[in-house]
Amino acid sequence: MKGIQIIYEDNHLIAVNKKAGMLVHADETGDDTLEEAVKAYIKVRYQKPGDVWLGVLHRLDRPVSGVTIFARTSKSAERMSKLFQEKAITKIYYAISDRRPEPLSGILEHYLLKEETGNKVRARTSEFPGSKLAITHYDLAGEIDGRVLIRLELKTGRPHQARVQLSKLGCPIIGDMKYGSKVLLDGKSIGLHCREMSFIHPVTKEPIKIEADFPENHTWRIFSQMID
Repeated sequence: MKGIQIIYEDNHLIAVNKKAGMLVHADETGDDTLEEAVKAYIKVRYQKPGDVWLGVLHRLDRPVSGVTIFARTSKSAERMSKLFQEKAITKIYYAISDRRPEPLSGILEHYLLKEETGNKVRARTSEFPGSKLAITHYDLAGEIDGRVLIRLELKTGRPHQARVQLSKLGCPIIGDMKYGSKVLLDGKSIGLHCREMSFIHPVTKEPIKIEADFPENHTWRIFSQMID
């Protein structure tokens, strides 16, 4: 199906390499969504009559690219949701900043709270009313031409987690004006990509690793050979 890149598919799950700028699920803008594109793909590929059921398991922010997994059955949706809740899914992201992290590797722990207006998250090092703990492991992965590549393993799945935590570290993600970047990118994108998710398949019980290639643009091209 034009416009989406399927990177994993079986009878239970389907995963897509989401393009930056695309919504996963419908919002007030009424813009096209990845969810509807995947439904259309399934309908055509499997000649499904009527509406196609699809379970949205998690969401990448609109300006973020990378691995996005959907459930094709209610059973797999329930079991995958449990894996996410139990933190049994390894989630690897890469971020680009124009500032080197100090120290070069470490663990970020913040308490986060999404504001009621403005679609922004507040982060503090100590707990405050309504906040939830976010934990991210990070490492410097490369540095070229004033751009820094940071590998992230998200141990929790809070809204805007990587974005606000890197900002607090002093390394805002390029393009992410909301969290302090001074670098504007094209295409409603920021320099954040969900590279990999790995887990035990909820139905077959086999180990699964789903990888998404970096976006094919200059922002990522300088680092892609370094990782691949």
